Amino acid sequence: MRTESLSFLRRLLDTPSPSGFEHDGQRLWLEYVKPFATRTWSDAYGNCFAELLPAGSRAPCQRTVAVCGHADEIGLMVNHVDAQGFVYCKSIGGIDSGSIVGKRIQFRSTVAGVTEPVIGLVGATAIHLQDKDASAKVRKVHELFIDIGSKDQAATMARLNLGDAGVFLDTSLMLSDELIVARALDNRIGTFVAAETLRLAAEHADSLLVRVVAVSTVQEEVGCRGAAMIAESLRPDIALVTDVGHATDSPGISHPQHGHFKMGEGPKIAIGGAMHPAIVARLIAAAAAKSIPLQRAATPGSSGTDTDSIFLRAGGIPCGLLSFPIRYMHTTVELGNLRDLRQISEVFAGFVLAMGSDEIITSGI
Repeated sequence: MRTESLSFLRRLLDTPSPSGFEHDGQRLWLEYVKPFATRTWSDAYGNCFAELLPAGSRAPCQRTVAVCGHADEIGLMVNHVDAQGFVYCKSIGGIDSGSIVGKRIQFRSTVAGVTEPVIGLVGATAIHLQDKDASAKVRKVHELFIDIGSKDQAATMARLNLGDAGVFLDTSLMLSDELIVARALDNRIGTFVAAETLRLAAEHADSLLVRVVAVSTVQEEVGCRGAAMIAESLRPDIALVTDVGHATDSPGISHPQHGHFKMGEGPKIAIGGAMHPAIVARLIAAAAAKSIPLQRAATPGSSGTDTDSIFLRAGGIPCGLLSFPIRYMHTTVELGNLRDLRQISEVFAGFVLAMGSDEIITSGI
């Protein structure tokens, strides 16, 4: 991967952006895409856009292709502080409560005068002190407590407000030249792909015949909300979506149930009702033109991605979905192969550069 691109990716991964509180990551994204864009903007809820028009274009382009990824990550929100000053939280998005015991978390405080992140520890009672009869029970998120080192409730409330959001403190790291670990591959990689697709398309703007808009959406982890907003405001003719998908090449996963997907063997391409067959065919052709392998993923119902909100709007927006296969989704050690990630941007760029200025996607009926 290009050195500058990898540097941007890791900065993006390490910037806290829980659902509903994505502003820091969105500012970083807009800063990166601005040199490749004709213009950039954001909406009332923080969805961010970067437009690229064909070189020399003055009249409005007849077709708009949106390239979308969501900016938010899972996290915790302060819900209660007890008399001793321990913090209890609600989850932001889907969290495996058994995987976070003993983790460090950083809260962005809204208390006046508190400018630095408030660091807490998800309480992990020593094994020597645990009730052996209850030790096998996996506690729910609301049963876990967070210790920020306060002596009582007042001391905690001087540093945190109810409703303050936090993310886990784990930062990205490289296991090898190609393998990356991070807490927020889901789905900072989607906004990264949107930005990189715009960059690659900008390098060939003289050949571009359509309007391309890279989009970084908000609040996917709590209901694909930002995607619904941008589908209505932007109303693209086509939407290309990126999210993470499960790599099922680690122990204990049923392939008959979940399919067999490997890291490093190419992006996953979703096949199913939300994905328009003509878009799927074009993505496959764009990948073949660059000798990029794709792993077909049966997706008969919900994809669990922004695609589900976008394709339903504006009378039906033709969509395609390429996913980045990762292990250990929704943990702090999500793991993926950068080659798969780079290839998604290359396929999307090939797709938009191959589009004609007045093409219409139909059902073929």
